[in-house]
Amino acid sequence: MPKKKKIKKIKKIKKIKKTKAKLILKTSEKKSNIPGQDEKPEIKKIKKQPTEKRIYNLKDFVVYPKHGVGKITAIEKANIGEIDIQFYKILVEKEKLTLTVPINQQSKLRPIASINQINKCISILKTKPKIKRTMWSRRAQEYDQKINSGKIYELAEVVKDLNKNTDIIADQSYSERQLFEKAYERLKSEFEAVLKINSEEVQKKMDKALGRTKISEDA
Repeated sequence: MPKKKKIKKIKKIKKIKKTKAKLILKTSEKKSNIPGQDEKPEIKKIKKQPTEKRIYNLKDFVVYPKHGVGKITAIEKANIGEIDIQFYKILVEKEKLTLTVPINQQSKLRPIASINQINKCISILKTKPKIKRTMWSRRAQEYDQKINSGKIYELAEVVKDLNKNTDIIADQSYSERQLFEKAYERLKSEFEAVLKINSEEVQKKMDKALGRTKISEDA
């Protein structure tokens, strides 16, 4: 084979190799441009539920489920284990108890009810009691859970269901009467804080809704 033809053939082979290399390079570039191709998956961090940041002020009324209505008497700071902790001092007057609640752990606290919620409670008190046909021990447990739930409507339901329209002790068992009085006093204290009226006025309002007016008049 003449030298010229041989050189031409070698050049042609080199040209083919170059074009092949270019094609491979282009296809790899295309692949890299495809979204999600050879990309590391983005790891999204699950955001933690933010802690309750509601700010209560001095002399505000709040509700602590297990103890009822309390008044913020102080907002203090303390250094525990080199960490500054801010907390509320809450006086629960009915129980002669002072609670210490850290501000960053106040999920159990709730503000006192609104006027609309109080009106709804009065509507609940006016309805007929619902008595379940289950054992008293089980019902008593359910009533106690409702009282300590901190939910004002559940509290009103307990008062309504345990109301006997009478003050005769024989008509109520001891535990039944205790639960009624506990729920009644809790609801009454919230009514006082929201409506800003004295204890006697609140009692008249509640007893009227419960149909206990005659009892309070006789008393």
